[in-house]
Amino acid sequence: MTTADLLGSELPIVAAPMAGGPTTAGLAAAATEAGAFAFLPGGYLAPDRLASDITAARERGGPFGVNLFVPGPESLDQGAFAAYARRLAPEAAALGVDLVAEPVEDDDRWADKLRLLVEDPVPVVSFTFGLPSAADVRTLRRVGSAVLASVTTVDEATAARDGGVDGLVVQGPAAGGHSATWDPDRSIADAPTSAVVRAVAAAVDLPLVAAGGVDGPEAVRELLAAGAQAVAVGTLLLRTDESGASATYQAALAASDRDTVVTRSFTGRPARAVRNGFVDRHDAAAPVGYPAIHHLTRDLRRRAAATGDAERLHLWAGTGYRNAARGPAADVLRTLAAGL
Repeated sequence: MTTADLLGSELPIVAAPMAGGPTTAGLAAAATEAGAFAFLPGGYLAPDRLASDITAARERGGPFGVNLFVPGPESLDQGAFAAYARRLAPEAAALGVDLVAEPVEDDDRWADKLRLLVEDPVPVVSFTFGLPSAADVRTLRRVGSAVLASVTTVDEATAARDGGVDGLVVQGPAAGGHSATWDPDRSIADAPTSAVVRAVAAAVDLPLVAAGGVDGPEAVRELLAAGAQAVAVGTLLLRTDESGASATYQAALAASDRDTVVTRSFTGRPARAVRNGFVDRHDAAAPVGYPAIHHLTRDLRRRAAATGDAERLHLWAGTGYRNAARGPAADVLRTLAAGL
């Protein structure tokens, strides 16, 4: 199967759906214009905002998709949450932020967003953090959408196949931002993305999009050789002209010489970020508890971004973040596809 068969794009390159601001309409448009496939992030967005983004993408033309977060079971340890809130109170006070000590649990308007995608179908729908029901997969396919599930292990891949999806986004541990793991309590061990792709390709006969650790054209070639039909890139787009990442975030990526680390300290879910003071102070104490921990730290992180405090900001980044550069996103994407 070719990239055109799977996603309808000219290039086997996918602009990853970076929720929370980095993926903008301009970034998606630049990806489309470069011949890549553009994913719109549905996570954290109100349904009407997502509907507006879909309309804009459809008017631009070209292939695109929407990514949604699958809500997990409610399993928050209330005592651990309260202890972590007390621990973070001095961090919030330093920024002039009042923490909301009561846990906020939500499903990110899951039902409303699914309804939107059924009533206004898009070419591709992908899911992260879990697998939707087989009935939801069938409904989306019935209205004409190809369905992709994000997986991080062979077991997840086989479950997704059995759930009726059309393809898989295979995420390696080197990926920036949240791990797509279905089990937020799982320890994310280091491994090359190519190794994860090969293992999944050997176990499951579905088209694959590889994600994680993409730091240049050689990484793209390696992942395609491992069995992927396309390669997703996110971190290398964070400093492009069209990126919506905050100035604090972008400046920290440009200046940092620190390693990345997988941490639950910001959201209660494992996510790869550039190590900073917040991670050093709180990673060991952070409980599993997404989205409650995400909501707990959200205003703190927003204030950190607004005030230039990179030591308290979630600096999501993959292991290749040092290769992220300024310039048009289209140039980055075309460079990644050079020689293919």
